[in-house]
Amino acid sequence: MKRRNFLKIFPAATVTPFVVNGHPLRAFANSHMAKLLNSCDGVEERVLVLIQLKGGNDGLNTIIPIEQYDTYANLRPTIRINESDYINLDSTLNNQDQVGVHPSFAKIKELYDKGWASIIQGVGYESMNQSHFKGTDLWLTGGDGSIANNNIKSGWMGRALQAFYPEVEGVPTSSMPDPLGIQVGDPTTSLGFHTETEHQNVINLSGQDASGFYSLIQTIGGAPILNVPDSDHGVELEYIMGVERSTSLYAQRISEVFNAGSNYLTTYPTTNNNSRLAPQLQTVARLIKGGCKTKIYLCQLGGFDTHNAQIDGGNTAQGDHANLLLDLAESIKNFFDDLEGLGLADQVTACTFSEFGRCARENGSDGSDHGTLAPMLVFGKNIAAGVKGTNVNLSNLTPDNQLQGAQFDYRQVFTTLLQDWLGAGEEVLTQTMFDGYNKVNLVDPAFVVNPECYLPQTVSTSQVFAKEQPLTIFPNPASIQVEVGFTNQGTGFDARLTLHSLGGRMVSAASVRVEPDINVYYLDVSQLPPAVYFVRLENTQNGRAFTAKLNVIR
Repeated sequence: MKRRNFLKIFPAATVTPFVVNGHPLRAFANSHMAKLLNSCDGVEERVLVLIQLKGGNDGLNTIIPIEQYDTYANLRPTIRINESDYINLDSTLNNQDQVGVHPSFAKIKELYDKGWASIIQGVGYESMNQSHFKGTDLWLTGGDGSIANNNIKSGWMGRALQAFYPEVEGVPTSSMPDPLGIQVGDPTTSLGFHTETEHQNVINLSGQDASGFYSLIQTIGGAPILNVPDSDHGVELEYIMGVERSTSLYAQRISEVFNAGSNYLTTYPTTNNNSRLAPQLQTVARLIKGGCKTKIYLCQLGGFDTHNAQIDGGNTAQGDHANLLLDLAESIKNFFDDLEGLGLADQVTACTFSEFGRCARENGSDGSDHGTLAPMLVFGKNIAAGVKGTNVNLSNLTPDNQLQGAQFDYRQVFTTLLQDWLGAGEEVLTQTMFDGYNKVNLVDPAFVVNPECYLPQTVSTSQVFAKEQPLTIFPNPASIQVEVGFTNQGTGFDARLTLHSLGGRMVSAASVRVEPDINVYYLDVSQLPPAVYFVRLENTQNGRAFTAKLNVIR
């Protein structure tokens, strides 16, 4: 794989977004879509729509533990949802699993009864952060509160797309003119789509030599460089100079598919005529109908930081939170009704997430403060509907009244959607930093992607990643030197041992010989900045590759 193929993934973070249907969109990454096997028909058409609930959704008033209602009511005497108001989601569940959903979730109940909705209970991560900014960063980067994963600089969506399609050339082509990721409804680029190479404010375009290529500059732009060197550095400079041109092409292409598309529902009927989410989802549906092959869409609905005015006076079924949940529920129901009418419902799965839940105890201001665990919601025609996990124990709170005892790590949910729905191979999960997370039963078994269809398809699936012969790295984390071990059970072969940054940039490379039995190679990491890296051993004869993650610390 050429070094430039790791780098040429995403347009610059500072490129101005363009507007479709009144909503700012940002386009991320383009590639030649991998040609799938005949048995994989339909997999390449699949789409994941992520809906970010900004501010920290109150999961406890969204999904109410019926068997623990008295405890819930004592914790929230003012803002609790009354027994006469909540909707019993599923009376067939075991008593301890029974949940009531907020009365604004009537449309979610309809989707659930249809078999198109799933609730994942008690989702969190290690040492949860209750800051809006840091908490959001962790969810978008695939991080957590541990030292190793607390300061990841790139987004998990960006890393996943980069690994899905390694042969990206960075400009639209006749075979795949669409970006792999689109952000809708927010003019600020989401960290989730960032890769190391997308942070273009750290790239100097002002005639620096190769050694200063990543020097910090204040702005991007200026006159084009006339004398581009004939080198990898020059290739990258040509790419950077073409970013705005390719973005213009993306804008033209997205406008074309939008104009070619249509909606089955010409309007998304909502109780609140000022819905912020419905137009975003309606735009996504129209783009898909118009032929857009984008893999991941990111939409957003803000306002969930309900420290006060969460309820409307004495009516706990009304207020700011109720309005937000109503917007969410009606928008999602309209979206899937639209997709069903368009004949596209088989192609799309949607998932909600928020930076944290709210405190189990109300705050005395008709609201709730920053919390920890919260539910995630997954929607789609081909999902495994139901409630995953059970209600969080409200009698087992932290001293500051926070929920504890996470049942699922949020990365389990995203890992499942990436592999079982979109078809991410093991190497993709490794480069996304989602390897090692147990999957959740979220996709109908009849529609789980067959491993033979995993992407990328640059070589056969069995060649891409072999769990039976992994690379071993010791020590890990490391600060000075690491020992890379590999056991070869066949004949000897020539190989290439490379070290890559989290964003895919090649840090070092060496040609090596792999002999039968045990092989050991040494890498000097003493001069590397602390970060997560990937070590890759590739058989230069057949393309078979083995990958392992390395943490460098100081």
